[in-house]
Amino acid sequence: MFKKIYNLLKILRKLSVSGAVQTLEDFKPLPKSLRFIFFIFSLGGSKKLENLQKTSGEKLCQSLEDMGTTFIKLGQFLATRPDIIGEEIAKNLEKLQDKLPAFNTREAKIILEKEIGPKSYKDILFLSNPVAAASIAQVHFAKIKFKEGEKEVAIKILRPNIHKLVNDELDALMFLAYIVESIFTKTKRLKLVEVINLLKEITNVEMDLRFEAAAASELRENTINDKGIKIPKIYWNYTSKEVMALDKIDGIPIRETKKLQELNVDLKKLSENLIQTFLKQSVRDGFFHADMHQGNLFVDKEGNLIPVDFGIMGRLDNNNRKYLAEILYGFIKRDYVKVAEMHFLAGLVPANTSKSDFAQALRSIGEPIFGQSIKDISGGNLLGQLFEITEKYNMQTQTQLLLLQKTMVVVEGVARNLDPETNIWEVSRPVLEDWMKKIKGPESAINRTFELSKDLLERIPDLPNIMDNANTALQMIAEGKLNLNSINKRNFEIEELKLKNLRNNMIIAFLGIVIGLFIVF
Repeated sequence: MFKKIYNLLKILRKLSVSGAVQTLEDFKPLPKSLRFIFFIFSLGGSKKLENLQKTSGEKLCQSLEDMGTTFIKLGQFLATRPDIIGEEIAKNLEKLQDKLPAFNTREAKIILEKEIGPKSYKDILFLSNPVAAASIAQVHFAKIKFKEGEKEVAIKILRPNIHKLVNDELDALMFLAYIVESIFTKTKRLKLVEVINLLKEITNVEMDLRFEAAAASELRENTINDKGIKIPKIYWNYTSKEVMALDKIDGIPIRETKKLQELNVDLKKLSENLIQTFLKQSVRDGFFHADMHQGNLFVDKEGNLIPVDFGIMGRLDNNNRKYLAEILYGFIKRDYVKVAEMHFLAGLVPANTSKSDFAQALRSIGEPIFGQSIKDISGGNLLGQLFEITEKYNMQTQTQLLLLQKTMVVVEGVARNLDPETNIWEVSRPVLEDWMKKIKGPESAINRTFELSKDLLERIPDLPNIMDNANTALQMIAEGKLNLNSINKRNFEIEELKLKNLRNNMIIAFLGIVIGLFIVF
C-alpha cells in the first residue's frame, strides 16, 4: 500500500512539473481542488518554457513524451477514448510520437548474449547501431550465420529495467483510478480501473518479446495464403523474453507515397488491400494487428503490405466476431433495426432500452456516410457520435473492443493518405459478405450441431450425479431444510461486506496521500 502511495505521489509530481496539467486546462478547466493539489506538487520544479509557439495539443504530446514510456503508452491508449478525455484532446494525442533516445550498442550486445546464450551469440557475425528506438525497445540490423548460409535479420532488444519502471507507474495509475471511481461515482461507467488494467496487460505482453514473436508467427500462419500481405519470419533460436529476431524488411514506408508511385505501386489498390486485410484479420481470424499506423507498415516492390511491430495484437472470440460482422454489415445494408438487435444480443445495451429509439440513433450515424468518399467522412466525428450514444443509452465500455476501435480509426487514416477517394464501406462489403455466408451457411450449421452433440455426449457420464443432486436439493426444500431466502441474504451480506472493505481501503488510501503531502512538503 505504502509503495503504491509513494509511486502515486511521484506520478502527481511528474504531471505537475511536466506542464501536462497546465496544458489540459487549455482544453477543459479543472476543479479548483485539483488545481490546488497540482500547484502544491509543482512547487520547486522547473517548468519548461520552450516551444511556446506550439499548439495546446502539441504541448500536451510533448509533455507526455518528456514523462517517458508509461505516459507515452497511456497517451496512445487515451487517443482511442474521446468519451473519457474529449474528442479534441483525443485527436491531438493521435500525433504522439513513440520515440526515445537509444541506449548504446555495447549494452545491447550484453543483453543479447545473456538472453540467447554464448553458443547462439557466436552465430551473429555483425550487429549494427540502433536503427530505430521506441519507448519499450529498439531495433538493430544483424547478420547471422545459418547452416544454409548467411542471412540479414532485424533484432529487437528491450530497454534495460523497463518491466519494473512501467509496472510500478501503471500500478500507481490504477490506484489513482480506484480513488477517482470511489469519489466520483459517475466515472464507474467508464471503467477506468478496467481500462488501465487492460493497458497494463497489453504493455506487459509488449514487454515479453516471446509473445510478440508468437503473435507474428500466428499472424503469418493465418495470412500465408492471402494475397497482398507478407509477415516476417521469426527465428526462434535467437528469440527470448528480451530479444527477438525476424526477417529484415526490404520495403518502403507506406507514408512515402511518392516513392511508391515511382515504383508503379497502385495506391488505390493498396488502400483497399489495407482495409480488407484488417477486416480479414478481425472478422475471419479473430486475431488482428492492433498497431497499424504508418510507422509500422511497409510496402515491397510488388505492392505487398509488410507490417512490423507485433507487440500490440487484438483478439475477438467467435461471438464478438459474429456481432461485429452483423453490425458492420447492417450499417452497409442500412438495416438499423438489425444493428440495434445485434447490440441487444451482444449485451452492449441495457435490456430496458427502447429498441426503436436506439435504431433511430444508429440511423443518425449511418445515413450521413453513404455515397461519400472516405475523404468526406470524419472518423473522429463518427466515433464522437457513437460515444454520445454510449453515454445516452448507458452502454458499458467493452474493453475487448477498445483495440479494435483504435485500429479501425488508424487504418482509416492510413487509407486516406494513400487514396482519399477510397470508400471504406464499399471496400468492406465483400469481406463481410464472405464471412456472413460462412457463419450462416450449411457447413457452419453442421459444425455447430456437431459441437453441441459432442458437448452433450461428454456430459452424459455426469448425468446420474446431476440428477441425484437435484433430487436431494428438491427434497430438502420440500422438507424446509434448505431456506433459499437465507442463502440469498447471506450472499448479499457477503457482497455488502466486500463493498464496505473496499470503501474503508479507499479512505485509508486517501488519508495516506494527505499524510504523504505533508511529509513531502
